[in-house]
Amino acid sequence: MSDSRWISAFLEAQAAELGAARNTLLAYGRDLKDVTAWLASKGRDFTSASRDDVEAYLVHCDAQGFSRATRARRLSAIKQLYRFAFEEGWRSDNPAIQIRGPGRDKRLPKTLSVEEVDQLLTAARDHGRSDADRLRNTCLVELLYATGMRVTELVSLPVTAARGDPRMLLIRGKGDKERMVPLSTPSRQALTDWLAIRDIEEETARIKGKPVSRFLFPSHGALGHLTRNRFYLLIKEIALAGGVSPDKVTPHTLRHAFATHLLAGGADLRAIQTLLGHADLATTEIYTHVLEDRLLSLVEDHHPLMKKRPS
Repeated sequence: MSDSRWISAFLEAQAAELGAARNTLLAYGRDLKDVTAWLASKGRDFTSASRDDVEAYLVHCDAQGFSRATRARRLSAIKQLYRFAFEEGWRSDNPAIQIRGPGRDKRLPKTLSVEEVDQLLTAARDHGRSDADRLRNTCLVELLYATGMRVTELVSLPVTAARGDPRMLLIRGKGDKERMVPLSTPSRQALTDWLAIRDIEEETARIKGKPVSRFLFPSHGALGHLTRNRFYLLIKEIALAGGVSPDKVTPHTLRHAFATHLLAGGADLRAIQTLLGHADLATTEIYTHVLEDRLLSLVEDHHPLMKKRPS
């Protein structure tokens, strides 16, 4: 069986049995195709590769300057592929099973101050060539900051989720898991304003015989909704217009800001885990760095040993 068939069957199983998200499948596909190309250059393939081959590939990745996170992800893809191959009877062993990964870089997420978020929100209201563009941009940024959604979750929201002036949004996240996220008053208003003009535009298109979009943020592209890449560029444009360094701003930065600002305001870590859609609390714990100043102040103000004793 060819390597391409291995990858195709593996991805089909991931989608059908585990409900893997489209972006996850694309990442697996890219990583495994890179492994295939490297193995081919050595006269090997998935059927004949040994543990030494897998380790040599990881050394190659390190020499290419790939980050520890990238190398860890590629090893994970290889391990999962071989686990699948073992279960299918294509191989009697898993050559990657005992290989330890490089781990992940312990980097704190980049975030934004409350003032910088306010600058983005203000800029979004004025950014765009038309009223519709400006209302859409305002809605995008308001929803992202109010909910902490992943960018894919945001741009692919179905319009049905926004009907009826909802207090909560139903979000379909990684692994097709659903969660409910409350909306702030400004985000609800932005949503109402955008829906009004969106529906007028959709009705005009319907009268002209064009199909009606099922997405909250429709687009004429193949996906039918605003793409991740377009929104990435859009948020950079809005940052520049708002006087915030574009280098600091990505859609994911606003997700980090959502979590960071909630924690700084005293929100419970497990509640934030639920809102972000993290499967593991350890993923959410990276945000606890924002508590350091607040906890230090708490101890200084209330711990008896920190108080000055009378002379």
